[in-house]
Amino acid sequence: MEVTQIVLVLLWLFPMMFCANVEYDHRALVIDGKRRVLISGSIHYPRSTPQMWPDLIQKSKDGGLDVIETYVFWNLHEPVRGQYNFDGRKDLVKFVKTVAEAGLYVHLRIGPYACAEWNYGGFPLWLHFIPGIKFRTDNEPFKAEMKRFTAKIVDLMKQEKLYASQGGPIILSQIENEYGNIDSAYGSSAKSYINWAATMATSLDTGVPWVMCQQGDAPDPIINTCNGFYCDQFTPNSNTKPKMWTENWSGWFLSFGGAVPYRPVEDLAFAVARFFQRGGTFQNYYMYHGGTNFDRTSGGPFIATSYDYDAPIDEYGIIRQPKWGHLKDVHKAIKLCEEALIATDPKITSLGQNLEAAVYRTESVCAAFLANVDTKSDVTVNFSGNSYHLPAWSVSILPDCKNVVLNTAKINSATVISSFTTESSKEDIGSLDASSSKWSWISEPVGISKVESSSKIGLLEQINTTADRSDYLWYSLSIDLKDDPGSQTVLHIESLGHALHAFINGKLAGSQAGNSGKAKLNVDIPITLVSGKNSIDLLSLTVGLQNYGAFFDTVGAGITGPVILKGLKNGNTLDLSSQKWTYQVGLKGEELGLSIGSSGEWNSQSTFPKNQPLTWYKTNFDAPSGSNPVAIDFTGMGKGEAWVNGQSIGRYWPTYVSSNAGCTDSCNYRGPYTSSKCRKNCGKPSQTLYHVPRFWLKPNDNILVLFEESGGDPAQISFATKELGSLCAHVSESHPPPIDLWNSDTESGRKIGPALLLKCPIHNQVISSIKFASYGTPLGTCGNFYHGRCSSNKALSIVQKACIGSSSCSVGVSTDTFGNPCKGVSKSLAVEATCA
Repeated sequence: MEVTQIVLVLLWLFPMMFCANVEYDHRALVIDGKRRVLISGSIHYPRSTPQMWPDLIQKSKDGGLDVIETYVFWNLHEPVRGQYNFDGRKDLVKFVKTVAEAGLYVHLRIGPYACAEWNYGGFPLWLHFIPGIKFRTDNEPFKAEMKRFTAKIVDLMKQEKLYASQGGPIILSQIENEYGNIDSAYGSSAKSYINWAATMATSLDTGVPWVMCQQGDAPDPIINTCNGFYCDQFTPNSNTKPKMWTENWSGWFLSFGGAVPYRPVEDLAFAVARFFQRGGTFQNYYMYHGGTNFDRTSGGPFIATSYDYDAPIDEYGIIRQPKWGHLKDVHKAIKLCEEALIATDPKITSLGQNLEAAVYRTESVCAAFLANVDTKSDVTVNFSGNSYHLPAWSVSILPDCKNVVLNTAKINSATVISSFTTESSKEDIGSLDASSSKWSWISEPVGISKVESSSKIGLLEQINTTADRSDYLWYSLSIDLKDDPGSQTVLHIESLGHALHAFINGKLAGSQAGNSGKAKLNVDIPITLVSGKNSIDLLSLTVGLQNYGAFFDTVGAGITGPVILKGLKNGNTLDLSSQKWTYQVGLKGEELGLSIGSSGEWNSQSTFPKNQPLTWYKTNFDAPSGSNPVAIDFTGMGKGEAWVNGQSIGRYWPTYVSSNAGCTDSCNYRGPYTSSKCRKNCGKPSQTLYHVPRFWLKPNDNILVLFEESGGDPAQISFATKELGSLCAHVSESHPPPIDLWNSDTESGRKIGPALLLKCPIHNQVISSIKFASYGTPLGTCGNFYHGRCSSNKALSIVQKACIGSSSCSVGVSTDTFGNPCKGVSKSLAVEATCA
C-alpha cells in the first residue's frame, strides 16, 4: 500500500485525530473553513452505564446524528469541596472519548448550573453553606466557586486533548443555562453576572465557541441559542451569529403522581424541518436517550426515576420506532440539502394562508421547503410550476427544488411494539421466589436511634439540617399529658414538603405527600394519645431537591410548622412548634450500610413482616436469562429506595397514582405541542417498572435490598425483561419513495414510487410470519389493524412471498403490485409482521 493510501485510510478510521479550527459566521458553525449543518442529540453519561455508552452512541450515529450533547453535573463530580470523583458513570473523559471513537462531535454544556430535572440543578449542596454566597448572580463567593469548577473541567478536557483545537471531538461548550428565563428576578446584577460569565468562559481559551441558551443578551462572542418545542421563529441577537437550537424537547419528563407524557414523531419532525426551513443549521434533541435517575439524582421535587423522555432511544437503550427511524429519514433529507443550506440564506415567501415556501438557491444548487402550518386542512399548492399536496402541520423537503424526498407527516419507517414480560408469563426467566421464604429483613427503628442526634428549640428546616446527606429527617418529641387527652385528637402539621410519616407511640398514624405542582403539606391526622407520656415521631422526607427557577436554592423542605394538637379535652389545643425537638439526620440502616446487604443482623426466622412501615428487605436472585433489558416491577410495594448488588436503582413509588383526567386514546399531532397535550397512563401508577442495567447483574446470587417506608409486600415483586413484538408499517400511494432510493431525476422518482419497508430490529432475526396485510383502505394502528371497505385479496400472499424468511423486505405500494381493488379511491398498504 502506498503512503498516500495509508494516510487516507488513517484519516477515515480516525477522523478526529487532527486539530480542527472551529469558528462561526451568520449561517453556521464553521469547521476547518467549511460551514456545517449539524444534527445533535443529548445523552447524559450518568443516566446510563459506561457499558451502555458505545451502543447508545452508535445507535445515535446510525440515526443520523453528528454531535452528542451532555451537561456536566457539578454535584456528581465534587460531592465534597475539593474532592473529585470521575469514576464509573461519572467518567466524563471516558464518555467524551467514546463519542470520539464513534466519529462524532461533542457539545459540552459545563454550566455549571444544569437544571436537567437533576437534584439541586446540579449544584453541590455544600455550595449553599459558603458564607455570604448567592447563587447565579454578581456575587463574589459564587463566582469564585463557579470559575474554579468550570476551569477544573476545561483543564481536564485539555489534559486529555479533547477540544477540537487539540484534535479532540469537543466543538462547543456552554456556560450558564436558561438564565434568561429568570434573570429579571435578579435585577441589575443579572447583566453584570452574565457579562462576567462570558468573559470568564472565553478566558479559559478552549479554542472552540461558547454558547448561552435562552440568553437574549449574551455578549459577543457568545452565541445565544434557543430551547423549546419549536425554534423556527428564533433569531440570534447578532447577524454575525448562526441560528442554533440546543434543546428540541423530544417529549417531556415524568413526575411521580403524573401521567406519562409523549410527543408524536410527526410533530417533532415538523419542528425540525421548520427550523432548517427558516435558516437553522444546528439542532439538538433533548433527549435523544434520556436514561434513568439512579441513586438520589432526580430533582424536581417529585421527578420520577425514569427519565425516558419519549426519546428516540428509550430508557433501556432500545430504539423507539417509528420515532428513531422517521427522524433518521428527516436527517437524511436535510443533509441532501446541506450544500444549498450552507451556501446562502433562505428566500421565504407565502404560498397562501398558513402556507410558506423557503428556497435556498445558488447558481449550482437549489433546495426548498414547503410548509403547511394549518392545524386542520390539507392543501394542494403550486410551486415553481408544479403541484404539491401538503398535509396539515407538515413540511415537504425538496433537495432539488422539484421532487419531494420527505414529508414530515408521512412516515415510511416501521413501528415496533415492545412489552415487558414478567416471570409469571415466561417460565425461563430467573427471578424472585413468589413467596416470602427467600426474604430476610430488619426493622428500621421509629424515632431517634443514632448516637449522632441533636436537640433544638423549635422546628428546623430540613435541607439546612441534613445538607441532603439523606432523604430523611426525624423530628421527635415526647409530651406528658396529665389529663385524659380525649378521643377526638388531631395532629395538625404544616410542612414545606415533600412528604411525611407521623408515628404516635411507635405506631404509624398517617402519611401525606405533596406533588410536583405543590410540595407543601397542610395535613390533619387523627391520632390516639394516652394519659401520661406520649412520643411523637415525624419522619420528613425529600423526593429530589428543587432544580429550576429564580432562587431555587433557597426553596426549603421539612416541617417548619406549625405543629398543633387539636381536639384535646375540653376542646383545647396545644402548639408543639416551639417545644424542644430532637433531630436525627438519616436512618439507622443507612448508617449501618444495609444497602449493600452484607452487614446487619438480617432476620429470616420470625413472621415475615408484610405491609409494615420502615422495613429493610433483602433477597438473593438469579439474573433473568437472555440479554434483553431488565426491570423490576415494584407493584405491591409502597415507597422507598432499592439497591441491586449495592447499586442504587433509584427511588420507587408505585403507589403514587396519576389523575384520571388529561389522557386520550390517541394524540392529534397537528397543532402546537405542549407538555400536557399528549399523555397516557391516567389513573394508574406513574411508574411501576424500574431499570436494572444488565451490567450490574451476575448470572447467579445477586442481592436485592429494599428500604420500604410506608408498607408493602415484597413477595409480589417480579422481574421483567423488555421483549420486542410486532413489526408494522402503513404506507400510502401518496408517500414519497423511501429516502434511501432518492434520485433527483423526476422520471426516475416517478418510476420508483412509494414502498413499504420492513426490517427485523435484532441482528440475525428473520421475518417469520405476516399477521396482517391489507392493500386498499386498511384502518387501525399497529397491533390493531383491520380491513376497510376496500381490500385486495392478494395482499397477504404477496407480502408473505416477499418477506417471510428474510431479515428485511420491500413491497411496492401500487396497483402494479396488488391490482386495483377499488378504482378512484386513495389506497394504502398496512402490514403487521413478526420476527424470530
